[in-house]
Amino acid sequence: MAELLLKISSMLMTSGANTNRILMIINKFAALMKVDAQVFINHKAFIISLKDMETGGMTTLVKRLPPHIVNFNTISALSKASKKAENDGWDYEKIKQKITKIEKLSFHSRWLTLFSVSIAGAGLCIVFGGDYISFGAVFIGTFLGLFTRQFFHKKNFNAYLATFFGALVSSFITICILSFFPKVNPDIALATSVLFSVPGVPLLNAFTDFMDGYFITGLVRFIHGLLFVISIAAALFVVMYLFKIQSI
Repeated sequence: MAELLLKISSMLMTSGANTNRILMIINKFAALMKVDAQVFINHKAFIISLKDMETGGMTTLVKRLPPHIVNFNTISALSKASKKAENDGWDYEKIKQKITKIEKLSFHSRWLTLFSVSIAGAGLCIVFGGDYISFGAVFIGTFLGLFTRQFFHKKNFNAYLATFFGALVSSFITICILSFFPKVNPDIALATSVLFSVPGVPLLNAFTDFMDGYFITGLVRFIHGLLFVISIAAALFVVMYLFKIQSI
């Protein structure tokens, strides 16, 4: 039971769920298994202690977490499964089968993700006042920047350095393209070319954890998000220095 609950906790944490949601889902499944669960959440590891409500036996396990990759499909599927399990009174085997199926859920196609994120970034460039030349530059820059970041993630590279190189490639390619169009102001394009790297999930989760009183987890997530922001800023600084851009 402890191993299954640890697996669920790990899936939620690495997919980008906030602490309150993790505990809510774990407690629902634990109640169905007739155990009392006490969970300690850390950014890198989980500790869970279970007390059997019938025998009084205690079990404590620790699980090291894999790299975090945001996947809202997993969070949504686990939330729905916990609600259905509670309503239908699932037993341990039924829960285990469902979690195994959810674990095998695939991400969206890599190329679809690259295209969609690039269109979104280029669209924001238009929204913020850019022209269609900037739109094209941001699209290409975002596509190649995200491709670079995904490549480093697959190689299990440091997440902050992967973000740095992704933002560096994106902003560099964008400015290189716009250098052929001297009449186009590069400021908006440069700013929107790195928006795909903005750590919205860690920072939002940090805020919700603070509001729910999980200060240690919230602080860790805030620092985690802040390091991503610093990585993006460092990449922009390098590109602005190379192309002698004063400000954006």
